[in-house]
Amino acid sequence: MIVGVGSDLANINRIEETISIFGERFLKRSFAPVEFKEIRKRQAISNKEYACSLAKRFAAKEAFAKALGTGFREGVFMKDIAVVHQKSGKPQLKIYGGALKHLQKLAGSKEVNVQVSMSDDYPWAQAFVIIELI
Repeated sequence: MIVGVGSDLANINRIEETISIFGERFLKRSFAPVEFKEIRKRQAISNKEYACSLAKRFAAKEAFAKALGTGFREGVFMKDIAVVHQKSGKPQLKIYGGALKHLQKLAGSKEVNVQVSMSDDYPWAQAFVIIELI
């Protein structure tokens, strides 16, 4: 049963501007430590690839918070939501902290399945998240 759907659209130019103004401070506030290895790989390719990757991750976090029904309040922070990739390249979300508490509360005794889809077409990045109980 689907219990939450969220979507978000992020402007890659705004992410580029934010990086140029806040740099590491923005990264440390918005992204989980587990994401940094993948983020740094993108940075090594090109600044555009780096900004696109960050924007997709940002959109996925926003979409998850919307699907959860809390937004970024009630103890849910951006760093609680990490975008990682399976060996196949398929993105998946790892949930921690306050976001995990809310997800567990939503699920009760049921198993939770979280699906994420991300895409970009410069200057836009988008993500969709579905939370379902099994």
